[in-house]
Amino acid sequence: MNQLLARPPSGESPLAEPFPVLIITGLSGSGKSTVLRALEDVGYFCVDNLPLRLLPAFLKEQNRSLKEGRKIALGMDVRTEGFVRNFSRTLRRLQEQGYRLNLIFLEAEESTLIRRFSQTRRQHPLADKDTISQALRQERRSLANLRRRAQRVIDTTDYTVHQLRELIKAEYSGLPLSRRLALHLVSFAYKNGLPAEADLVLDVRFLPNPYFIEELKPLTGNDPRVRDYVLKQEETRAFLTHLYDLTDFLLPLFQKEGKTHLTVAIGCTGGRHRSVVIANVLGDHLAQMNLPLTLTHRDVARPQE
Repeated sequence: MNQLLARPPSGESPLAEPFPVLIITGLSGSGKSTVLRALEDVGYFCVDNLPLRLLPAFLKEQNRSLKEGRKIALGMDVRTEGFVRNFSRTLRRLQEQGYRLNLIFLEAEESTLIRRFSQTRRQHPLADKDTISQALRQERRSLANLRRRAQRVIDTTDYTVHQLRELIKAEYSGLPLSRRLALHLVSFAYKNGLPAEADLVLDVRFLPNPYFIEELKPLTGNDPRVRDYVLKQEETRAFLTHLYDLTDFLLPLFQKEGKTHLTVAIGCTGGRHRSVVIANVLGDHLAQMNLPLTLTHRDVARPQE
């Protein structure tokens, strides 16, 4: 699916070079507008809700600009007439003409989407007669095949607007292919579940827990006192030596294989102390590789039980 240059049908000429066009799609309320704004910030020409029937003509009109380096991102979803029904056929025809269309699919948990609709007082586009929950489930079913075709699926459940913008900017800022591996570090609490987007998961619950030190309990791993406590432990020092060796070994291989993003999730029990410290110091180490990098502490602000 990533190599989309194919023999053109009779009477049509392929483009001299394939080029990427981003199609931003997914569930309503999952952050597509935020992603388009972030892409505009890194130089993409963005069009939202382009009618699918106009897509071939639009790309043909943009041929010269695209070959000269223009980057395009299009927002398309269930609001677009005929999108779900006809997208696969349109995609296949454009691929045969040499267009390399990269599909980014956004989603989030139902409870998160419902909260977002409530906060913004927006109406779901399919909720004319149904509740938001019913509309979301219908939409998820109708887009299931499209999700399977996507090159990139992003679960935005635990991202703030600012974090999602930073992730997109880091990942699609037009870096050379040799530097295109975007790294995402996420600390989390096991009691709240694993991050859905994780590629690698590191469990640091074996490290001594600052939670049981009275003066450290109310603090987080961002505090120098907690950081010093965790890093002075013999187990931590040995673990970091092995962890740095592992990442130094893996990342060049991921780049060679063509991987464009890697999410490393680091978890402890409450997601406030050990995982935060380890994510921070791993981020410091990986920053030396001069790759796009984002760091998120998913559960650090959640109330303690």
